[in-house]
Amino acid sequence: MSTDRYTSPLSERYASKEMQYIFSQDMKFKTWRKLWIALAEIEKELGLNITDEQIEELKAHSEDINYDVAKAREKEVRHDVMSHVYAYGQQCPKAAGIIHLGATSCYVGDNTDIIIMTEALKLVRKKLINVIASLAAFADEYKDLPTLGFTHFQPAQPTTVGKRASLWLQDFTIDLEDLDYVLDNMKLLGSKGTTGTQASFLELFDGDLDKVDKLDPMLAKKMGFAGCMAVSGQTYSRKIDMKVVNVLAGIASSATKMAQDIRLLQHLKEVEEPHEAKQIGSSAMAYKRNPMRSERICSLSRYVIVDTLNPAITEISQWFERTLDDSANKRLSIPEGFLAIDGILDLCMNVTDGLVVYPKVIEKRLMSELPFMATENIMMDAVKLGGNRQELHEKIRELSMIAGDHVKKEGKDNDLLEMIVKDPAFHMTEEKIKECMDPKKYTGCSAHQVEKFLAEVVKPILDANKEDLGLRAEINV
Repeated sequence: MSTDRYTSPLSERYASKEMQYIFSQDMKFKTWRKLWIALAEIEKELGLNITDEQIEELKAHSEDINYDVAKAREKEVRHDVMSHVYAYGQQCPKAAGIIHLGATSCYVGDNTDIIIMTEALKLVRKKLINVIASLAAFADEYKDLPTLGFTHFQPAQPTTVGKRASLWLQDFTIDLEDLDYVLDNMKLLGSKGTTGTQASFLELFDGDLDKVDKLDPMLAKKMGFAGCMAVSGQTYSRKIDMKVVNVLAGIASSATKMAQDIRLLQHLKEVEEPHEAKQIGSSAMAYKRNPMRSERICSLSRYVIVDTLNPAITEISQWFERTLDDSANKRLSIPEGFLAIDGILDLCMNVTDGLVVYPKVIEKRLMSELPFMATENIMMDAVKLGGNRQELHEKIRELSMIAGDHVKKEGKDNDLLEMIVKDPAFHMTEEKIKECMDPKKYTGCSAHQVEKFLAEVVKPILDANKEDLGLRAEINV
């Protein structure tokens, strides 16, 4: 770790080694060389004077990049692609003359960006699947544990702990749908030339349009993609970056929704995120157990959500066939968006896999509010015993106000039910009242909804992605 210059917290604290490698210089420049090899092979197959010996020479040095030569050359020519063409040529003297033949810088730059984003999306997908798996297990375990519901963070009709978790889970399944759509539609730029016209390749192939038309499909096949962009300027459309980062922001928003709920529940002492045995909550208040991981999810997610502005503005700044408004910004916004969402998903895996539930606290809070919610059932039962619905409604309203004052103004327990038992208008015994106080009477279809959702939506996802399950997140700090 360097201590004498700035290093990104995304690398030092948050992102995994796997995601960092995807956006590493090594991954980038090795991909450049793979693309140069693929182009040489295609051009040979289409009849250009390129030998097997030249291609084998290129392959022999596809991994051992001479960074020192490239760096020294870039200081002279101020061009990263041409510096690496030169460095590769130094290692491959027989093939030096055919490296990058007919291509422009975006052939390696943009195609590599698409390849790297695709690999990064695959890692994001794998981690998202594991978050879904952890939340599914949690939702299933607590599908029928009644808990007080909240609207406007005010007490509302009861739900279950598992049903609430299914709301978080559903958001993540929506994100997976969006991610899969983008991933399934990722296409390479292809070999389009300086302004997207493929003029250089038309010249190389002596005006043979059929051969030019074969270039992109052959490249896509060699690089493992379904196809290339149908048309382009010098670059692929920067709307692709917008779509990709918007998917990351969608995941970030889902993670924030869940993390904020967990923070509120931890305040209520109903549910807590995992807490290490020696973890310190405050330098001053030794008793504190702060929801620091959930807070970090929210903090990093804010960064990812704001990051969506970068590719949006970049897209509208690409004049005609290209400008360089994108270059410096893309070097920051795309990798950092992925590194941040990688850290977020690691935190989500860690938190959802270790959530601690306190049923007694949940029950106590629910039972303190349940009398108010039970009044409709009590009123219906009292009507069956001969009471007048309108009169009983007014009675309950009056008694509820009194009970509310006892709770809020005097700090007493909720005594609404005791007052109802004592009121002769209700004809209700204490035993009859207690029958109305089973929390499961008020959670509706919660447990059933969770079971149905898990069976019909989540299980097919997990069954189709069994090979990706079992991932464990390592949290650095």
